Amino acid sequence: MDRRHFLMSSAAAAPLAASALASPNDTVRVAVIGCRGQGNSHIRQYLGMKNVEIAALCDVDDSILNQRLAFIEKESGKKPAAFKDLRLLLEDKSIDAISIATPNHQHTLQTIWGLQAGKHVYCEKPCSHNIFESRQIVAATRKYNKLVQHGTNSRSTVALKEAMQKLADGYLGEVYMARGLCFKWRDTIGRTPVEAVPAGVDYDLWLGPAPKREYTKNRFHYNWHWFWDYGNGDFGNQGIHEVDIARWGLGATLPTKVSAMGGHFMFDDDQETPNVLTCTYEFNVNGKKKFMVFDVRHWITNNEATIGSPQTNTVGNIFYGSKGVMSIDGYAQYETFLSRKFTPGDKRKEGGSNWQNFIDALRSGKREDLNAEIQEGAYSSTLMHLANISYRLGRTLDVDPVTGDVKNDKEAMKMFTRNYRKGFEVPLKV
Repeated sequence: MDRRHFLMSSAAAAPLAASALASPNDTVRVAVIGCRGQGNSHIRQYLGMKNVEIAALCDVDDSILNQRLAFIEKESGKKPAAFKDLRLLLEDKSIDAISIATPNHQHTLQTIWGLQAGKHVYCEKPCSHNIFESRQIVAATRKYNKLVQHGTNSRSTVALKEAMQKLADGYLGEVYMARGLCFKWRDTIGRTPVEAVPAGVDYDLWLGPAPKREYTKNRFHYNWHWFWDYGNGDFGNQGIHEVDIARWGLGATLPTKVSAMGGHFMFDDDQETPNVLTCTYEFNVNGKKKFMVFDVRHWITNNEATIGSPQTNTVGNIFYGSKGVMSIDGYAQYETFLSRKFTPGDKRKEGGSNWQNFIDALRSGKREDLNAEIQEGAYSSTLMHLANISYRLGRTLDVDPVTGDVKNDKEAMKMFTRNYRKGFEVPLKV
């Protein structure tokens, strides 16, 4: 992958029409792709919106699909169309947007398919399974001139938008360091044997771009996160939120140096990804050095600042500035503490809907109205991928902060992409 494949071109995209819809007052017809855990959240969000219709659902598992169809019909009085294969759903020209909540390894390809079919896209985090895909998803968004929102939900909460503005305005003085914390109680997944694919599941479609493998329960619902073929570990599962917030607050894009160490501790099970991971990043932001640390811990640990508790999960961020610190617990609240006296400062707790922001932007037709535009999602996903590459290779990466390429490391660059199964290739030319 040469330097011409630069990361996420910031070149100005063509402006959208006055509205991204036929009429800004029309009912927005949305299709939800992947209906289980996070997909159910998408469904509930859209059901609560005025002039939004869930026109179709797509899932490879009949049992999940039928449950969600029945739920939507009960709540709205309308039963959506049902599909297993997204490509067939995309033939429906009346659908305005697709909302993707499938496993990570499907996100980029399904987004590109949607864009090629003329749809706007809400894509769950992370938007990509590797760095090549981060580049291609933005390239496709620009080429087809559609709106793509990334599922880093904190960018739409009132509290965090205010918090980030305070950091930018100098409320904490010079912010030199950010931390992201992902301390979640996660038990062993054990070991599961090869068995027959469950009735009603199209496992070939579920595998999509990933290598052909025999079915096991651990490689399917949810636990796919812990296998490199499909997921990116807890960094790609939960931690993508925290690294996005950290990068946002520092005003950073791509790093100059990345290092990650950790491992899979305590449990002898099927999991491939680390359950303990410490990642460090160096950035140059407007001529000043900035530092970021991201941590995954899976078991007995401490909480930090005002975030979580040892008995529950500790998930959030801490920013360090010359005048004080900011503590962010989750996605929708922050507190500040000033000077050596740790005097309580400004704080706020107030949420917001990333899905509503997506629908509002469809009505306005303005890309700048998206709080989590795909460019931002691609930057944050790339930070996650770089850390995973560093961890898997066991060495520090020197990164070109303009292109995102790793300097003088062919082995690392090879891990920017994958071998795709025939029929499920993420295209070199979108």
